[in-house]
Amino acid sequence: MTEATTVSATSASPTPRQVWSRVRGLLLALLVLVAAGVALASVRSGDQHGRLDPRSADRYGSRAVAELLKQRGVSIRVVTTLDEATTGLGPGTTLLVTSPDLLAPQQQEELRARTAHSGGRTVLLAAGPPSAGTLVPGVRARSAGPATTHAPQCSLPAARRAGPIETGGFRYAAGDLTTTACFPSDGLPTLLLFEQEAGETVLLGSSDLLHNARLGKQGNASLALQLLGSRPHLIWYLPSLTDTGAMTEHDGGGEHADRSFTDLIPQGWLWGTLQLVLAAVLAAIWRARRLGPLVTERLPVAIRASESAEGRARLYRRTNARGRAADSLRCATRARIAALLGVSSRDAHSPATLIPAVSTRLDGDESRLRSLLFGSPPSDDAALVQLADQLDTLEREVRTS
Repeated sequence: MTEATTVSATSASPTPRQVWSRVRGLLLALLVLVAAGVALASVRSGDQHGRLDPRSADRYGSRAVAELLKQRGVSIRVVTTLDEATTGLGPGTTLLVTSPDLLAPQQQEELRARTAHSGGRTVLLAAGPPSAGTLVPGVRARSAGPATTHAPQCSLPAARRAGPIETGGFRYAAGDLTTTACFPSDGLPTLLLFEQEAGETVLLGSSDLLHNARLGKQGNASLALQLLGSRPHLIWYLPSLTDTGAMTEHDGGGEHADRSFTDLIPQGWLWGTLQLVLAAVLAAIWRARRLGPLVTERLPVAIRASESAEGRARLYRRTNARGRAADSLRCATRARIAALLGVSSRDAHSPATLIPAVSTRLDGDESRLRSLLFGSPPSDDAALVQLADQLDTLEREVRTS
């Protein structure tokens, strides 16, 4: 004959329904995030490109100026790697670098070396302190400012024909270099033109005038067309953190130079990792501040004493807290024995008061009673069970005496 034993669910063994109740909110939030991601990807899965991309028609793209250049007979080749950007350079070519600061130092050195004797024009947009001094030695980039209307205030024909434009961004100090400086802001120009026999280099402090949303304002379109359309071929270089081809330095024999592991990691990934670490630390601090002191709360339902005792016993056993379990058993036994002997609850846990009272009632050995009621923790589970039996026996003896 077999008996079916039904084990009631406790906090230590939740039922499947309780587990579902706890996780369904998280699963629902996860489902909403996935659905939102899929919807966003579907909406943006069309002809979408990045900032300053000549194929992009959004407000920060540059499709408008690209179409105008094509109408003027300028061929445009969009590239994303340094090797592609420096292939085919010549007197009839303009190289536009949209984000020079994204180039690693090795890439900047190689770009300068490859364009130094090309005979064409190189236009650098918003070259800041990380790249300006390397790409154009002797130039220093100063802090960026908002894009506002500035007059040419220079003799450059292209700038004078364009008139006032909306520019800003970085300002440049050229030192003793022979340059043409235009569109000053707070005393420093936002456009520099270096004319050499081997070609021209143009530094433009802001890329705003190439955006679709700003091309039609002031003389932006005129200046953009003159800077980028002076030669029949335009190479539109969009640097990215994934361009590692030019990070390999070549010696005279064509062998790869030795590089450390950190040289292979783009600078942007290092900053991203630092930001993730900082976010994790802030999240840990935020979560730690939420943990306050323990408070006693009234249980929403009545729990049987046997279940409560069983649950506490399981916790003690899981953590091998035999000392805490023995203290709990002795404390409860002392309280009940004190009530039987007429000892006040205040003195129930005082060996000097309780031990003589028990010894007088039972004519027992005080040292044995002290070891039993106030002794050291048991060494193993068997000793803990023996202690519980001895405490029960002592309580029965006091009750029947």
